[in-house]
Amino acid sequence: MLKVSEEWKREYPGAHVGIMTMRGVENPPSCPALELEKKQLEDDLRTLFGGRSSLKDLEPIRAYQDYYKRFKKTYHVLHQLESIIFKGKSVPRAAALVEAMFAAELRNMLLTAGHDLDSVKGPLKLDIAQGHEKYVRINGSEQILKTRDMFISDSEGVISSVIYGPDLRTMINPGTTSVIFTVYAVQGVSEHALRQHLNGIEANVKLIAPNCSTETMLVFSAD
Repeated sequence: MLKVSEEWKREYPGAHVGIMTMRGVENPPSCPALELEKKQLEDDLRTLFGGRSSLKDLEPIRAYQDYYKRFKKTYHVLHQLESIIFKGKSVPRAAALVEAMFAAELRNMLLTAGHDLDSVKGPLKLDIAQGHEKYVRINGSEQILKTRDMFISDSEGVISSVIYGPDLRTMINPGTTSVIFTVYAVQGVSEHALRQHLNGIEANVKLIAPNCSTETMLVFSAD
């Protein structure tokens, strides 16, 4: 399912990556049960963290911030959480299957990418970038990877990276019936937290497609 490079293990000791594949899923424009979960999520986040002046020292946000600082970037999930908690915004709108992932990502604060499994070609590989690899991001722009950034590729090329996110070629689409979720758990994020997050994504997807099945749920560790 996923080949892990020795370079990744040496560069990021203590890091983990989670993989989950599900079949028989659906991706409607919206899902009433998921809308309720999203509303509960927004209420929970504001209750838990609304009294804080900042979220930057909150784990696992701090672990991701430490990673992103290497590349002079800020963890985008932090901005999304700040918008919901401090500015009264809602969970970003998307088709239901993507929203299921977003909701779990915001609740658990772990970086996640989703892909149409039938669009993924051949075995996956987890590696660190040399700075010449490029791919087309989900927004349609071509992107060269940052040197030393974590990324996952299939036989046709990069499908996601930590800094720049998922690709266009394998994106979840209206006809998606099989899906793969990949979670980058950087140094400082525990395997237990990662497994809980995968379970949370699974539960959200089953709100949309109760009869879907989880084919694979695996965690790969650098240690």
